[in-house]
Amino acid sequence: MSGGRPRIVVLDDSERAMRRLGDWHAINHHAEVHIHHDPLRGAALVNALKDADAIVLMRDRTSFTAALLAELPKLRYVVFTGTRNAKLDQAALAARGIPVSCTEFGPSKDSTCELTWTAILAATKQLESHTARLKAGPWRSDSASPLPGTLAGQRLGVIGLGEIGGRVAKVGNALGMDVVTWSPRMTLERAATQGVGFLPLDELLATSQVVTLHLVVTPATRHLLNAERLALMQPGSLLVNTSRAELIDTAALVQALQAGRPGFAALDVFDAEPLPLDDPLRGLPNVLQTPHLGFVTEQVFQRFASGVTECLQAWLAGQPLVRVVAPAS
Repeated sequence: MSGGRPRIVVLDDSERAMRRLGDWHAINHHAEVHIHHDPLRGAALVNALKDADAIVLMRDRTSFTAALLAELPKLRYVVFTGTRNAKLDQAALAARGIPVSCTEFGPSKDSTCELTWTAILAATKQLESHTARLKAGPWRSDSASPLPGTLAGQRLGVIGLGEIGGRVAKVGNALGMDVVTWSPRMTLERAATQGVGFLPLDELLATSQVVTLHLVVTPATRHLLNAERLALMQPGSLLVNTSRAELIDTAALVQALQAGRPGFAALDVFDAEPLPLDDPLRGLPNVLQTPHLGFVTEQVFQRFASGVTECLQAWLAGQPLVRVVAPAS
């Protein structure tokens, strides 16, 4: 360690959960700990990190690039929460000999499935507008507008049938929906093993009442739903994204929602987070928005906090590091 007490900086603890859920007593005895709750960018980010010996990243809320690393001469250890961070330049850290550790994730896949269905049900049953109206006084709308829908017998299109998509599909089956799927490497046989049908992407989009995204972002899936594909969706359909914003061309989605195809969107992820106050999605009446809550549960953050403190205690004590992440080859 460098002279004096090591400086540990925690970024993006928006939930203010790290102190509450982690045991920091031993760490506080040996190090200075600075926890930032609000996002930092540009010069403010560099200023917060420039004297850090160790940095803790909350998921991939802040991009950690080689350019940023070059501004941090004292850095000697990085910890990130969860098991994967797509915005961390691990090669640049490895070139400097800076080790990286991660935490366990907890039940985030269950949580994201639950949020997906919360969004589907809330949008289908028009909970947001009915709750707001009731709180304001009226019992029913005074306009002849469409009523809440029913999901049983409707088609659910699950794009991506991995661990989360598979969970979502099972709930759809339990509700009596006609569940179909597509992904870049999906086959009829693989879909059948999970009790769902397989359709080409364009047909899935054109025939599904609800479309929900559960893919990782790759060059092949980035902006998978572009203007042409969004235009295939039914006027009364619902598009749900609790996965990654990059799967949808957001500018095209705004135009598609204004045109009514799809008729509604439920979004938990956005190109810029927190969502800017002037973002055009905020002004659309046919969008249900949640602030990236898919993995945000007490159980997951308990695992994050205990994992972070475990990693830091081992590092401060000069013991073998915990859950070291090897740079991608």
